[in-house]
Amino acid sequence: MKTIDGAIASVLVNVGISVELPSEDKFIVGFIKLKMKSPNDKGLISEDEEAQLSFIEDKIEMESLRYRVGNYVGKIVSNGDITFIYYLKHDFEWPDAVKAAMKEFPDYSYEYGSKPDSEWEVYHKLLFPTPIEWQIIQNHKVCDHLKTQGDSLHLARAIEHKAYFETTEKRSEFIGAIETEGFKVKDLMDTNENTPMVGLSFYRQDKPFYYDIDTLTLHLIHLSIQFGGAYDGWETSIVKI
Repeated sequence: MKTIDGAIASVLVNVGISVELPSEDKFIVGFIKLKMKSPNDKGLISEDEEAQLSFIEDKIEMESLRYRVGNYVGKIVSNGDITFIYYLKHDFEWPDAVKAAMKEFPDYSYEYGSKPDSEWEVYHKLLFPTPIEWQIIQNHKVCDHLKTQGDSLHLARAIEHKAYFETTEKRSEFIGAIETEGFKVKDLMDTNENTPMVGLSFYRQDKPFYYDIDTLTLHLIHLSIQFGGAYDGWETSIVKI
């Protein structure tokens, strides 16, 4: 979830395709912007229309594969519209693929287009999560896992964090800052063959509930950056009532 042009937006992105970048043969971004028929009050997909939009999405993907035009990389849902985004080898068959897919849905209005994007800027700047958005995604994955194990998430327990810094001096300054907030250092890590940075693990009693852990980790991200470092995530134990 993010804000795009002042409106709340839901973004789905194929993160796995990033390992193939830079692409050697897909330098054109193509899109299909579809007007939803019954969005919810936030302009996002409603339960009533979810199945039909999923069917349309699958149909577009099937036709793109049949025409071999490129790869589906993500979609943006916002302000009553849903936009499907592809990276294309060429765009001269893109209109044919779009029309072949949408001819089965004459009651939906849509527009489509394409433009050169050799640097994949739409993918990197619009679709791909920022470091903060990525941290929230990872937070919620851990929270979801804890819930499946019977954890209420509302009970405080030791939550361990890691961060890395360019110098031992910066690490020491960071330690001084977190100790004033009640954190305790667990271990110090030296440089090794995998990372040229020095690190530390530290912990404090906190609740791992979604909003609590988001607020905490975003604070630690900003604090790490302030001292020239990088936050590297958290872990905790399962606590059941």
